[in-house]
Amino acid sequence: MQLSTHFTLEELISSSTARQHGIKNTPSPEQIENLKLLCNNILEPIREKLNTPLYISSGFRCEKLNSLIGGSKYSQHLYAQAADIQIFNKSLTNKDLFDCIVSMVKSGEITIGQCIWEGGTDECPNWCHVSLPYKKTNQILRMHQVYDKHLGKYRNTYEDLTSLYL
Repeated sequence: MQLSTHFTLEELISSSTARQHGIKNTPSPEQIENLKLLCNNILEPIREKLNTPLYISSGFRCEKLNSLIGGSKYSQHLYAQAADIQIFNKSLTNKDLFDCIVSMVKSGEITIGQCIWEGGTDECPNWCHVSLPYKKTNQILRMHQVYDKHLGKYRNTYEDLTSLYL
C-alpha cells in the first residue's frame, strides 16, 4: 500500500526483529492514517529537500515488538507517529539529515513533535528519529547512553537542544 509518493506501508512496518520472532507488526486502520500523516507531512518534505531517498530503520511498532527491542512504553512508534530514518547517499551523512530537519523546522517548512539525534558520535548520529506533533512540538533532542551502576546497564538520557537550534 502506498502511503505517500515515495513511502509504502511495507517499509514503515518492516522489522527484521519481528520476522525473526514471528511477530505480526500490523497497524490498525487508525495507525495507517497516522503513517500517512507522518509520510506526507514530514518524510516527503525532508526527502524532497534533500533530493535523496530516506531509509526507514523503524516506523510503526506493535507493543510486542516495541517491548522486545526495549523501546519506551510511551514511544510514538506504538501509535504509528514516528520513524527512525537514515541516509545512504555517499555525498550526504546522517548529520546532514539532522541539520536539514532542524533547518526545515526553524523555517516553518515542517512541524514535528521531536527530532532526536540518536547514537553515533559527536560528529554524526547513527539515525534521526522524527515524529508527528503530539505532546511536544518542534523539540530537538540528543540521545546519550549512560551507564547506570544501580541498574547495571546502559540507559538512554535526552539532552534538550531546542533553544540551541531554534
